[in-house]
Amino acid sequence: MKTMSLMIRDVPKDARPRERLLSDGPESLSNQELLAILLRTGTKDESVLQLAQRLLHHFEGLRLLKDATVEEMTSIKGIGAAKAIQILAAIELGRRISRLSYDERYVIRSPEDGAKYLMDDMRFLSQEHFVAIYLNTKNQVIHRKTVFIGSLNASIVHPREVFKEAIKRSAASIICAHNHPSGDPTPSREDIEVTRRLAECGRIIGIELLDHLIIGDQKFISLKEKGYV
Repeated sequence: MKTMSLMIRDVPKDARPRERLLSDGPESLSNQELLAILLRTGTKDESVLQLAQRLLHHFEGLRLLKDATVEEMTSIKGIGAAKAIQILAAIELGRRISRLSYDERYVIRSPEDGAKYLMDDMRFLSQEHFVAIYLNTKNQVIHRKTVFIGSLNASIVHPREVFKEAIKRSAASIICAHNHPSGDPTPSREDIEVTRRLAECGRIIGIELLDHLIIGDQKFISLKEKGYV
């Protein structure tokens, strides 16, 4: 008797690879499920999950699949040129990501390093820009984000917006900075209030606020050095 193949439409929605990726994250998926997402569709005789499993079995897992050619993949029933190209593109992206050099990232070890990183971009701005710099455990810059543009106000600079990105990026610490369009970096009462609020939230969350820099015209002030962090 011929066995009926289970099509992806027959799989409960919450068990389908795409839906599981959205609900549980990509790290929760098996190699078969991730490959099925790349393949997108199966054949008239088998589901995309079955095709993915057969492809993995043919290459004895990811170790040989990562070096497979288009010709080797398309020799497998159900794998056309388009599917093979999608897989090879994903593999190449993975290779390039694994080769990224983190040694080239800018390192901030002092207020001077932070000011140098920002000065040219911020010294001539006509409005105040509040910027957050996110660092890893080696004090390397992993991300930079302009949180808001406008006059500094404690009710506007909400810690949620600053630390949400830090959590998303798995940052170990942050440095905040904003410019004074007047060119004078002398801190205002609002500057100090915002700094203290962010520092307190950082201590609670476990992501340290290393400093709050005020950028003027070729000069700056570190609120950490002033004792406000």
